[in-house]
Amino acid sequence: MADRRRINGPPGATMAPVFEDDAGQPEIKNGKGRDRAPNVIRKTFLKTGVTPSASGSAYLEFEGSSKSGVSGLKLSCTVHGPRSLPRSSPFSPHIVLSAHVKYAPFATKQRRGYLRDPSERDLGTHLETALRGAIIADRWPKSGVDIIISIIEGDQDRETSKSQGDETWDMMNVLSGCITVASAALADAGIDCVDTVAGGVAALVQDAGEDSTPRIVVDPIPSDHEKVLGACCVAYLPTRDEVTNLWFKGDLPAADAGLYTQLVENGIQASRTANRVLVECLGEATS
Repeated sequence: MADRRRINGPPGATMAPVFEDDAGQPEIKNGKGRDRAPNVIRKTFLKTGVTPSASGSAYLEFEGSSKSGVSGLKLSCTVHGPRSLPRSSPFSPHIVLSAHVKYAPFATKQRRGYLRDPSERDLGTHLETALRGAIIADRWPKSGVDIIISIIEGDQDRETSKSQGDETWDMMNVLSGCITVASAALADAGIDCVDTVAGGVAALVQDAGEDSTPRIVVDPIPSDHEKVLGACCVAYLPTRDEVTNLWFKGDLPAADAGLYTQLVENGIQASRTANRVLVECLGEATS
């Protein structure tokens, strides 16, 4: 018999209605689909202490695109630990870090399952690598800490079909946000770090038009551009001037080393801007 007490959600993706005011759609400057300067990231909201039951927690939200149907990225992170490892675990002279990244079922156009897929496991691996370079691991021997990130809403254009969208580039922004929100949650949990690590993304994009030439932008929204040629995500420690994780994707000429250098430099610039938001948020939390 069917369970009449439970109302199941729709099996496919849904999109909330979008209402236009009298002024119409927001204006897109220069006709290039991006109303920001190439070296400016989106407006960011960051808050710590949103989950009282966890050792540390944080919530991060990015501003959405001016294009209708594209919402901003929303992430929630909780930190559990440090806590002692089970007796059956082998001895560890440093803290054992575990990162778990999961999309909510309704976060993207294609409804996600309840088990992690390969893309989510890749995000967890990159996040764990980025945070290992920031945590002072030998302060907690025989201990473990779990970092759990829930992607409440992804950076996708819900008005396009699945074949037109490309989640590869959306994962770059997701990883950048995961690094920043996890760093804030670790600080909220009181776990000692050498510096506050923040994520930044730079991409080589090409806009619509015959005379359009590829250009480098930071914090890209794939739906705002005709094509994304390549992108890199950087996890950066600003005080120590160190990169803890670097992730490249795209089809770029291997002989052009200067192009790779420019992408990394712009990614570091985006990380510095995100770090200022992170430091300001932690300052407000402790004041």
